[in-house]
Amino acid sequence: MDKLPFTRPSIDEETIQRVVAVLRSGWLASGPRVLEFEAALSAYVGGRPVRAMTSATAGLEIALRVAGVGPGDEVITPALSWCATANVVLRIGARPVFVDVDLDTRNLLLDQVEAAIGPRTRALLPVHFSGLPVDQDRLYGIARSHGLRVVEDAAHAIGSAWRGKKIGSFGDLVCFSFHPNKNITTGEGGAIVTNTVEEAALVEQHRFNGVVKPAPGEFDVLFPGMKANLSDISAAIGLGQLPKLEGFNQRRRELVARYFERWKVAPPLRLPAHGDAGHSWHMFAPLLPLESLTITRQEFIERMAARGISVGVHYPAIHLLSVYRDLGWREGQFPNAERIGRETVTLPLFPAMQDVDVDRVVEAANAVIAETRRVAVAS
Repeated sequence: MDKLPFTRPSIDEETIQRVVAVLRSGWLASGPRVLEFEAALSAYVGGRPVRAMTSATAGLEIALRVAGVGPGDEVITPALSWCATANVVLRIGARPVFVDVDLDTRNLLLDQVEAAIGPRTRALLPVHFSGLPVDQDRLYGIARSHGLRVVEDAAHAIGSAWRGKKIGSFGDLVCFSFHPNKNITTGEGGAIVTNTVEEAALVEQHRFNGVVKPAPGEFDVLFPGMKANLSDISAAIGLGQLPKLEGFNQRRRELVARYFERWKVAPPLRLPAHGDAGHSWHMFAPLLPLESLTITRQEFIERMAARGISVGVHYPAIHLLSVYRDLGWREGQFPNAERIGRETVTLPLFPAMQDVDVDRVVEAANAVIAETRRVAVAS
């Protein structure tokens, strides 16, 4: 039986030929395909200016700089995400201020956000975890009442919607990811949705060494920017992917619906919050009942692999990583993030999966958990 990966991009022949055409054109770096891809992304989010990046990580860092965050500032962000969400704050000399997340949505606990705001707070950096939007009305209400910028980590959320409005079509600065495991891909890449053409121009400078070109054959450097411009090769992939996004996301929703249906009664794992039609389901990551099992999470992963099923882990709690422990963060500060970090497993979910693949995953997980449950000892 073939091994079932936990994710896999869907790249069609037409997209492959787009890349071949770019390779044959001789223009491989940022050029006409990047401009075309940015225009398509802008149209997708309602006409807001968009600039493409080599990664969402680069996008987050640049977005924070464009938002005016710098040394000595504080940025409030969740204790559960990929490490890059907090790393970019440190890289610009600011300090991440962590708050806990909801156990089931994995999104920021907004009551804790309000409590964490202090005199040095400059921005909020929420994550739309697995594509489930944070409560945007309340989030932006908090930001407005305290005069804060918002940089949305929407790495999981291309195609997600809040109350019928696409993530990225409103709000402040919004950053998408096009890594191969995301809902669409450019191979590696990301994008920033900005508010104005002036902000977009500043993003351009940040992504290309701080360079400005006042006239043909002339250039100047205004600040030490980074090198984060997308290539035409990557943009060609994105141009093939973006028109398929809605179909990809619909298939993800159908597969997740089958997971929930198969685990409708007494599920052996703690399932994530279901969300609504606005959830794009970047991944499906329930929690293992480790306290009732005789195996570790790693052993669960190994037993699933023996059945031909790949399982991932998304994510460990950020504040318990070494670089953040060195800043004084400790166990017990964010219990939900810590529990998720211990118990989470990412089960297969990608558009090319079949319904029978979901059944196979469910049956394998049920079997492994049934085989390894602790036997209650009568007192």
